[in-house]
Amino acid sequence: MHPFRQLIRAIGDMARFRDRVRPRLTALEIFKYVGPGLLVTVGFIDPGNWASNVAAGSDFGYSLLWMVTLSTIMLIVLQHNAAHLGIATGLCLSEAAVKHMPRPVAVSALGTAVAAAVSTALAELLGGAIALRMLFGLPLALGTLLTLVVVLWMLFSKSYRRLERYIIGFVSLIGLSFIFELSLVHLDWGAAVTGWVVPSLPAGSLPIVMSVLGAVVMPHNLFLHSEVIQSRQWNLDKPEMIKRQLKYEYLDTLFSMLVGFCINSAMILLAAAVFFTHGTSVGELEQAQSLLTPLLGPSAGLIFAISLLLAGVASSVTAGMAGGSIFAGIFGEPYDIRDSHSRLGVVITLVGAAVAILFVGDPLKGLIWSQIALSIQLPITILLQIGLTSRRSVMGEYANRPFTNAVLILVAAVVIALNIMLLIDTLG
Repeated sequence: MHPFRQLIRAIGDMARFRDRVRPRLTALEIFKYVGPGLLVTVGFIDPGNWASNVAAGSDFGYSLLWMVTLSTIMLIVLQHNAAHLGIATGLCLSEAAVKHMPRPVAVSALGTAVAAAVSTALAELLGGAIALRMLFGLPLALGTLLTLVVVLWMLFSKSYRRLERYIIGFVSLIGLSFIFELSLVHLDWGAAVTGWVVPSLPAGSLPIVMSVLGAVVMPHNLFLHSEVIQSRQWNLDKPEMIKRQLKYEYLDTLFSMLVGFCINSAMILLAAAVFFTHGTSVGELEQAQSLLTPLLGPSAGLIFAISLLLAGVASSVTAGMAGGSIFAGIFGEPYDIRDSHSRLGVVITLVGAAVAILFVGDPLKGLIWSQIALSIQLPITILLQIGLTSRRSVMGEYANRPFTNAVLILVAAVVIALNIMLLIDTLG
């Protein structure tokens, strides 16, 4: 063989060996792993967050944008750790709890997690119902039932991969809708940049700050992320494949949380530019939609309502999946919509939430009680997760390092403290 050809072949062999040892990060390769994080992002932009963000922007302008920055950082830390558990063990948080904890302790903790998923679904279905009332004037009860039917149809008739594509499409449309809304207003970018990086607490803002920061990390999302991340696992019996998964998962989480950061920021920016500058305080989503129309035109109010509907449906789907995953995990099984335990968990979560909405005469009261339930349960889930991911008997060589544990405990302490404060404020 010609010496030049031998040299070319040798270089090619070295490149192939390098790729086997240390896989390259290419745009196409990264794109194949995007998806699980975006399902979690839906919980970050659910109707409950809409209400808090609109109130923050309308009452305090750009000054509370730092909440979005801090909440995104906390979310990345906890969600990455939950996904880390799923990749390293091949188990979701629910399955790992049953396998490695005393059964009475695990079942008790997971029972409260199912209740938290029902509480979450209550807010999500209600958001979809409110959007249908904005668009078509439907009663809340009918809107809730229609949203429930659509969500159940999506969960029971579609594969996970199809659902993932639907959710990615919904999140994309929500993001595009806010880009359109922002193109209609004048933004003070100097004030916005300052708001993102400089914490401030204007008089009367503490309840909103607690609501956004305390509610952004939701129990069902921690269970869900540890479950759906396994949709990308191939040959995880090989250590190099686990390391590959962990690397790509972190990029997926960062990208997805950045999308959530942008959409949540856009909500505050829009409210600050439209309502705060006009001295208008907005306490309800329907009020925001009705005020956008005369200020920015009919298209703005219509797109706002459609985006809220997409957010309500998408977040209801992920709440149902999380409920099914938690319930199946009690029986030591992974989430599979064809399995009876997963199906029953989905039905308990979504139908239970719909029934609660129908029997709660005051929707606002229902949202308050759902927030109370989440605030009580969240510390249980976070401490359960850290307890599992820090144990070598569970994670092996992938157990949390001391520094990682310190960061997780700090974030957990902040989230738990905020939720306790929010609980006290809500009850008060």
